[in-house]
Amino acid sequence: MALLCYNRGCGGRFDADKNSDDACQFHPGVPIFHDALKGWSCCKKRTTDFSEFLSIKGCTHGRHSNEKPQEPLQPEVTSEKGDVKQHSGKEIIYQGPKSAEALEKERPSSDEPQTKLQVKISSSLAQIMEKMEITEREKREKLESQAIVVGVKCKNTGCKTIYQSPETNAESCTYHPGVPVFHEGYKYWNCCCIKTTDFNAFLDQKGCTTGKHCWIPKQDKKKVACRHDWHQTGNQVVVTIYAKNASPEQSYVEANRTVLTCHIQFEGDKVFHKDIHLWGTYTHTPYLFNHKSNVEVTIESDFEDEEEDKKESEDKKEENQAGDGPPALEEPVAVPPEK
Repeated sequence: MALLCYNRGCGGRFDADKNSDDACQFHPGVPIFHDALKGWSCCKKRTTDFSEFLSIKGCTHGRHSNEKPQEPLQPEVTSEKGDVKQHSGKEIIYQGPKSAEALEKERPSSDEPQTKLQVKISSSLAQIMEKMEITEREKREKLESQAIVVGVKCKNTGCKTIYQSPETNAESCTYHPGVPVFHEGYKYWNCCCIKTTDFNAFLDQKGCTTGKHCWIPKQDKKKVACRHDWHQTGNQVVVTIYAKNASPEQSYVEANRTVLTCHIQFEGDKVFHKDIHLWGTYTHTPYLFNHKSNVEVTIESDFEDEEEDKKESEDKKEENQAGDGPPALEEPVAVPPEK
């Protein structure tokens, strides 16, 4: 009586009395379907056509078998907790990703107070800024010598000095080099960050920088769009704003755990302003790096810290379990003979 062979890839009939060690050509592995490719785990041949997959010849020779191969054990998912349990062996619990609603509840508010980022300036940009400042000062002095009128008020923000005579130029000017910020009812200058809720008190704030008076109106600033992108390496995220020759004094970036507020002034009168909402949460202090051709904001996410804490707790658990065993034997100490 001919028996049906259940070896994968064979499916032929055989006589049990004539069965030999190399009578069957079959696949000892299991079928694999991945990215539209079909094949067997025991050999490397892959195809996209199902008919060709069924006709792939076996890669192993052996005896025919009329016993059905055992199917691999499938994990059983409980309906109550969504935990995955294996049929045998140690219980392994898998926790799925949190839902969008849960993440939204845990996410800090974007209205949290923001802090001004520490600024680092590249040496090449510092040299360019120095040259631009000298050129701008010479241009301004030339215009002032031609158009200053008695009674004109100093144009530097925070300074209330009025031009009376050429001797007024010898006086030092105390002003705010930054820009005004109005956020959540607070009013302050981004250069000194002395916050107040009263508008008159804000206007009366004494300047934080000393310099020379400016008697002619400053050039109006133009809001422009800048190309910007970001990349991430590990837990470090770098946001790049492509603004050439950005002014360190007139530019600022403020941040809380979920939002970056970027205000970049570059090439004299151009201003880029944007609120960037972050996907994750960030508690490490970010910093701002001004380059010659762009501005980089570097921040570190909390993801790596959570992974490290989890790893440390697992290591401590293993150490505690190892500590339950017998104590290690002490090495023998040589004792000198008694005299």
